[in-house]
Amino acid sequence: MAKYFGTNGIRGTFEKLNPQFALKAAQAIGIYFKRGKILVGRDHRLTSPTLHKAVLSGLESVGCEVVDLGMVSTPTAEFMVEKLHPDGLIIITASHNPPEWNALKVTDGKGVAISKERGEEIEKLIDGKVELAAWDKAGSTTDYCGATEEHIEAILKEVNVEKLKEKKLKVVLDCANAVPALIGPELFERLGCDVILLNEEIDGTFPGRPSEPREENIQKLLEIVKESEADFGVAWDGDGDRVVMADENGNFVIGDRVFALSALLKLKKHEGALVTTVATSKVVEDVASKFGQEVIYTPVGAPYLSEEAAKGKCAMAGEEVGGVIWPEVSLAKDGFLTAAKIAEALCEKPLSAWLKEFPLYYNVKGKVPCEFEKMQGKIEKLPIPEDAKKVIKVDGVRINFEDSWVIFRPSGTEPVIRVFAESTDENKAKALVEKYEKMLRL
Repeated sequence: MAKYFGTNGIRGTFEKLNPQFALKAAQAIGIYFKRGKILVGRDHRLTSPTLHKAVLSGLESVGCEVVDLGMVSTPTAEFMVEKLHPDGLIIITASHNPPEWNALKVTDGKGVAISKERGEEIEKLIDGKVELAAWDKAGSTTDYCGATEEHIEAILKEVNVEKLKEKKLKVVLDCANAVPALIGPELFERLGCDVILLNEEIDGTFPGRPSEPREENIQKLLEIVKESEADFGVAWDGDGDRVVMADENGNFVIGDRVFALSALLKLKKHEGALVTTVATSKVVEDVASKFGQEVIYTPVGAPYLSEEAAKGKCAMAGEEVGGVIWPEVSLAKDGFLTAAKIAEALCEKPLSAWLKEFPLYYNVKGKVPCEFEKMQGKIEKLPIPEDAKKVIKVDGVRINFEDSWVIFRPSGTEPVIRVFAESTDENKAKALVEKYEKMLRL
């Protein structure tokens, strides 16, 4: 069982993820990647510069050739794996977590994020005795300053820039006081958009709003979109791998539907399966079936999506929080490419009209306290109803019904069993959550 690695990397507050631990973890990661060429990027959090220095020192001490990308978004850092062909990548960012948190996200040389299962080998190296490089074999660091520009240029190649410049969309961008401000505004200005900025000042305390772009956190964006009569609004999380939106009426567009629309646009032009987690809306299945494609389900977490996408058989991968992988560009969840592709689609018709192409589902979430060692037993004891249409036993149990589904799965971060349900009827979704919460408490 993983000791340090969670759903995506090694995560914690400064008491746990401190410079001493970061140095030792970086040494272990460097050894894991055969003391080769390692890219390093970081976000703007208050602890990131300190951890960044520790990571560089740790890698150099075991003989790695380090390429420092500096402060960049996570999609930018992961895109550079495709460009620079390193042996691995470390990104210092806690993504959507609160400001006191930070993390070391780790990606291999193929662009596949390291899962907690693969991370167990790194954990053994962290807890073991590190063999330093010989004094004359210590590594060195080279600064690389052009990553954000190269990422923007790659995105521009994926959309019809001239069409967008002719349309001149008005867009509100909520940059979360975070690294999305390094790339989002420049990208949309080069797409010819009339850009209104919100939370564009980079500040590691996240003064404008929490870094997770939940509906309750981006009310200001929804208001400004409606008041300014913008074509749409975009809100990223703290490192730019997740994106949610507002339609032209100021209505919130949840991550599930951002992914579903991305998939719809992709499948109109390219065949292939859709890869998603077991916690994602049925709307993704609806889109896939419309084009005669299958859905491949993975456990919850970016590493599992990138592992499946790396096999080269899918058109797209994504998750319920608005993280979308466009495999033709990289194996990163790229909130900037996603936003640009949807902007391109708005040259044809409004966002609200696009969203009418698939059903509206209601999501309800719950959880039941449970000791870690008892979770699996409780989940396995629950009976499968006779009216179940499909049962998916990946990362817990998901039961699909005619017009709804429910999943109960162990949390990877706290001692609870998570219960999610979805239906075309909101009351039915609530009833499913209440039913299974009650059964899990027995």
